[in-house]
Amino acid sequence: MSKLTFKPSQVSKRLIADLPERARDVVVSRYGLGAKTKSETLDAIGKRYGITRERVRQIENHAIKQIQESAALTREGGAFQALESAIRELGSILPESMILAEFAQDEVTQNHLYFLLVVGKSFFPAKESPDFKARWSVDQDIAKSVEDALKQVHGKVKPESVLQEAELIEHVMTCLTRVNTKYRSKDTVRRWLELSNCLMRNPLGEWGRTSAPGIRVKNVRDHAYLALRRHGSPMHFREVAAAITKLFGRKAHEATTHNELIKDDRFVLVGRGLYALKEWGYRVGPVVEIVKHILRESKEPLSREEIMKRVAKERYVKPNTIVVNLQNPIFSKVNGKYALKGA
Repeated sequence: MSKLTFKPSQVSKRLIADLPERARDVVVSRYGLGAKTKSETLDAIGKRYGITRERVRQIENHAIKQIQESAALTREGGAFQALESAIRELGSILPESMILAEFAQDEVTQNHLYFLLVVGKSFFPAKESPDFKARWSVDQDIAKSVEDALKQVHGKVKPESVLQEAELIEHVMTCLTRVNTKYRSKDTVRRWLELSNCLMRNPLGEWGRTSAPGIRVKNVRDHAYLALRRHGSPMHFREVAAAITKLFGRKAHEATTHNELIKDDRFVLVGRGLYALKEWGYRVGPVVEIVKHILRESKEPLSREEIMKRVAKERYVKPNTIVVNLQNPIFSKVNGKYALKGA
């Protein structure tokens, strides 16, 4: 968290001091600058004064314009310059939520800081869109360059991709063509990535599209998916539960974890209580189905040893289990080799 050289609440109070009483009350109520930190709606204020919501909007807009043209704003120039410099130092364009969290610890201070962004002439707002979060900038040229670069990156990231942060930062760096080299730092680009509504970071610090599996983590199944992918090889459901607790700091009960692994088709049972990710190439089904697939794909009879070797790549079972399944009548044995009957 960064520190400002001034107290936003003191600055905003001095700025509204010369407003007419009703206009001051409207501004205080709309921006949560008083005892009530929650912003009041236009309708609520209108009912209190017996006027329409549109009239309240007019009073608010006029009050903001009055402050922007006042001597009080000029006197507070040092505070606005300090805030502008602080935002510029962090990258010149940032998500609104990040600015408020970066410079204010509590909701009251955040309300006053937001008010300063609104009345300050050096701060340029942009509303939330499908591509980007609500944001503020202090340099519109840099803002456009950053947004253009992020849009290019949005197009490059595949729907299912999960990227390491360093790789995604490199993508952004490559697309930044009109930005001063002083901004080409990993920390700055990391903050710019937070502008995106199309990309997000999972609890393990990996990035991908907001809809990608393993990025938007909501429940035990999603945590299990990440735990398995991080491990890189099949795990027993008890190991998965323990990994969730260790990686994400949330208690995962073994029985609950097992049930979620059973119900989600991203996971494949490959042994007794042992699960793998389907995306690793494991096929769903019991051993007999795996043998069927293997024989169908081979297009020629296979020896027992070769079948056991191939099954072992997909299932963690004892050799005798495979031998027993080969006795199934759907298989025929000719000259010591097995084939699908009728194939």
